[in-house]
Amino acid sequence: MGTHHHDHDHTHISAHHRAFGIGIALNIVFVAVEAWYGWKADSLALLADAGHNLSDVLGLVLAWLGMVIARVRPDERYTYGRQRASILAALLNALLLLAVVGGMAWEAVQRFSHPTAIAGETVIIVAAAGIVVNGVTAWLFMAGSHDDLNIRGAFLHMAGDALVSLGVVIGAFLYLQTDWLWLDPLLSLAIAVLILYATWDLLRQSLRLTFDGVPATIDLAAVREYLRTRPGVTAIHDLHIWAMSTSETALTAHLLIPAGHPGDNFLHDLGQELHDRFDIDHATVQIEAGDTDRKCRLETHIAH
Repeated sequence: MGTHHHDHDHTHISAHHRAFGIGIALNIVFVAVEAWYGWKADSLALLADAGHNLSDVLGLVLAWLGMVIARVRPDERYTYGRQRASILAALLNALLLLAVVGGMAWEAVQRFSHPTAIAGETVIIVAAAGIVVNGVTAWLFMAGSHDDLNIRGAFLHMAGDALVSLGVVIGAFLYLQTDWLWLDPLLSLAIAVLILYATWDLLRQSLRLTFDGVPATIDLAAVREYLRTRPGVTAIHDLHIWAMSTSETALTAHLLIPAGHPGDNFLHDLGQELHDRFDIDHATVQIEAGDTDRKCRLETHIAH
């Protein structure tokens, strides 16, 4: 038996497309403005941050591309479609974020050794604009970041950039008051640690989904117990749960029902319950009567 629920909210998908379009456009404009002001003010810090923001545009493009590819309809060659593209996009975004954090930390350490004066007023104005641009873009992705790992990657990129811009504003303001050159690299290091903390969970979860691990939102023990307590079920084996994409989950299981096949209504109700209780979109269940001594060749025993 297989069930496939097509009740995904198309309004949310359209909102995500709109968020990506607006976010990419805003950030491309901001990168151009920041690079121009960096060149005019002869500020290496602004030019470097423009390069950093350009990497975030790439991150948004990756996440959007992953979402678009994941929506391609299944065909004879890809019977599940290409939904894993969103998982790969989340993984690539996590790796890109780690690379950016590493670059930030390295630059901060270098500045501790070779402190440089900054054009405080110009930096504050441009970085404040960065807070607005990145904050608005992050807000566009906030709702979807809770239940879609790919959207969460885009959100973390933008939220991280807003934090960086906030740190730049604070550092430049304090620098104008004190002339302390070490403030800017210190704040950069602190922000890098915060982004690393948030990114680590994204990396861990995207790696888990890449290797067909059970999504963090699914309680495997609860699903197993639910299946065991269905009417007529005396045993369950070969239970597998994995992510087809960053927003859809699949399940396969063998149920032992000695009384015989319970009928299609049982299977349809089971699929609906798995969807409603555990947000499992694709359920494939095989019924066994237990009328043979031969074990199912797929039977596996997972310690739990």
